[in-house]
Amino acid sequence: MELLQSGGIRTMAELAHRLGVDGRTVRRYVGHLIDLDVPVESVRGRHGGYRLAPGYRMPPLMLSDDEALAVLLGLIAGPRTGLATTSDTASETAAAKIRRVLPERLARRLGSVLEALAFTAPPGEFGAPQTGVLLAVADAVRHHQPLSIRYTTADGRRGERTLHPYGLVAHSGRWYVTGADPAIGEDRTLRLDRITDARTLPGSFEPPAGPDPAQRVLSALATAPYRYEVTLRIQATVEHLRTRLPASIAIVEELPSPADADVHNAGWLRVELRAERLDWLPPVLASLDRPFVIERPDELRGLVTALADRLVTSARRSPSST
Repeated sequence: MELLQSGGIRTMAELAHRLGVDGRTVRRYVGHLIDLDVPVESVRGRHGGYRLAPGYRMPPLMLSDDEALAVLLGLIAGPRTGLATTSDTASETAAAKIRRVLPERLARRLGSVLEALAFTAPPGEFGAPQTGVLLAVADAVRHHQPLSIRYTTADGRRGERTLHPYGLVAHSGRWYVTGADPAIGEDRTLRLDRITDARTLPGSFEPPAGPDPAQRVLSALATAPYRYEVTLRIQATVEHLRTRLPASIAIVEELPSPADADVHNAGWLRVELRAERLDWLPPVLASLDRPFVIERPDELRGLVTALADRLVTSARRSPSST
């Protein structure tokens, strides 16, 4: 819409290049605008393309007090939660445009809220996806179309691959796309900020049944290859365990209780997780305050024992000794 509003005739090739999509997707976008009663005209001929009908202007923005506050707070909070694109100033310029068209009374009141607002945490340093990549992936997810993407792995290797995208997921300040890699016949979870180009391909695919995209991303993060593979048995409820070991970190399996088990010996869970380091895990286990058994690795036993010794030493230290 912004490209068309700038005036003149925009060719199919120009729109596809600027939006980072193919021609069929451009036609679909034009269809969406027409469905919204935006008068987009198709101009035939050698220099043809699309343009807005002469004299058309976007209607003025009409927002209630609650709607305006929700939009502005979302624009401000977005970069702090990772829900932003690589255009660093987009949120600021969008907020400024909205404030300029609001009635003076409402703009003044909202300005007071924004000036008085403070955050306890600084803006996060998240890898933000490119706008064109995000839109192209979302469109492919919606219409079940294959994607050709350029991807950079964690160790810096670059390459092209085909992806059948199932869904977009925002998790812990990052964007992910989950889908199938038909070249290897396996599912993949990829960070969107590592995709430098995304183009839809001809054809379509049928998404599989099973876990939703969010659960697929959490499972992929929990089973990603790391230095240590940890297996524990913990006597706790799943709800209590998840307060310290969320689904993106650990896989939890309920173990069957023996028929003769009493109340005090029931409710054991098997926990599996992967980690590059183990030093963070003993304090987590201590904070759970539930019985546990370490199945592997043996290095974790030593770290737990060392933490227990430090806690005992500190607990026995009298104030006069410090």
